[in-house]
Amino acid sequence: MAEAAGAALLGGGSERRCRARLAAAAGRPGGAAAAAAVLVPLCSVRGRPALLFTLRSRRLGGPHSGDVSFPGGRRDPADGDAVATALRETREELGVAVAAPSVWGQLRPLPDRQGQMVAPVVANLGPLEDWTLTPNPDEVEEVFTLPLAHLLREENQGYTHFRTAGRYGYTLPVFLNGPHKVWGLTAIITELTLELLLPNGYRRKTYVPARSPST
Repeated sequence: MAEAAGAALLGGGSERRCRARLAAAAGRPGGAAAAAAVLVPLCSVRGRPALLFTLRSRRLGGPHSGDVSFPGGRRDPADGDAVATALRETREELGVAVAAPSVWGQLRPLPDRQGQMVAPVVANLGPLEDWTLTPNPDEVEEVFTLPLAHLLREENQGYTHFRTAGRYGYTLPVFLNGPHKVWGLTAIITELTLELLLPNGYRRKTYVPARSPST
């Protein structure tokens, strides 16, 4: 992907298209309510469009300790919606107050490893140099970014096949050759974000066979 094309991914025309697509998806009925939310922080680093990731602190313990993730967590009773959860968690984890107008919309909720539904909330932070990040060491071990150009190169895209009951089960994406491997739910959300930004330029790796009516 050329640098000029990469810069256009966060430009006004792309933003309007993505907002419209997310708004249309939000109006479709069905789906389970999300018990948690994450912020998917688009940004630019030295003028290059990127995604911001965190490495969860090993102090947290539990199944997500040390994982690459997006800022986020469980919904609080005081949160009005998934957007409020994502913005609050980002403020608590990174010490930055992302304004609601920066939010483009919400991707479809996805289940994590425990079956909890997680709502990915897409926002554009703009130039990362304009922010002072103060990660909470109890929750975040490291903050890093990956340029969209890096994520869109085929040599940095992988996949993992999973077997269930001795047979092929499903395929999930992996993003390689960065400071940390991006996998699991974070990789799936990254993939959906790339599809949103570049619907004709990213080929999905995720494949989950449809269940038969009898299962």
